[in-house]
Amino acid sequence: MVQHNNTLKDKKVLLFGGSSGLGLATAKAAAAEGAIVTIVSGNQQRIDLALQHLPAGAAGKAIDLSQEKNIQQFFAAAGKFDHFVYTAAENLKLNQISDTDVDTARRFFNLRYWGAFAAVKYGASHINSGGSISLTGGIAGARPGKGWSVASSICGMMEGFTRAMAVELAPIRVNCVVPGVIRTGLWSSMSEVDREQLYTSVANSLLLQRVGEASDIAQTFCYLMKQTFGTGQCLTVDGGAVLV
Repeated sequence: MVQHNNTLKDKKVLLFGGSSGLGLATAKAAAAEGAIVTIVSGNQQRIDLALQHLPAGAAGKAIDLSQEKNIQQFFAAAGKFDHFVYTAAENLKLNQISDTDVDTARRFFNLRYWGAFAAVKYGASHINSGGSISLTGGIAGARPGKGWSVASSICGMMEGFTRAMAVELAPIRVNCVVPGVIRTGLWSSMSEVDREQLYTSVANSLLLQRVGEASDIAQTFCYLMKQTFGTGQCLTVDGGAVLV
């Protein structure tokens, strides 16, 4: 019988978008299980602050992830690693399509989708045997509301990309976490009052009666890194939102 190593101890985990939100929570969770983590994002100050919450041995680097050349150069110098997690994202603005400027809408794909695309392109060859890639989608792909045309499009594309890469890059495992509403800085473009109203409204509508926390999603990413037989899967973690 083949023995599989389903632990993160001493595994090298690389996180794009790892200085805040879901990425930082995942870096903390992986490090707590013994992983050696490297966080990457576009803001050096956030990286420096995030590293204060990570154990000795963690590393960080600031690069503009919306630029393909930067990603290519990063991986050229990165060496080998075991697991890659992509959570990089900017705050989305929700607009009905009649009020959406198409050029502005295109720019939201640069970091959320094309950044992930480029990272997989240049990073896959550096992943050790038994390693994995974990991407980030969202339930807007399956359950959009009014004003979610851009977000829903990105989420749908990410799920299709996940399945395609699972086939193309096998035996590297490629999966995607599909969160519902999570309490992170993603919603910081809203006023505090509007943000809390959103959380309360969503919580009251969910089967589990609460919005998600970044730690909920971090547990999911850690599971996808440690499990050894699932690939091409889009794992929804949303408190039951798609069922109600």
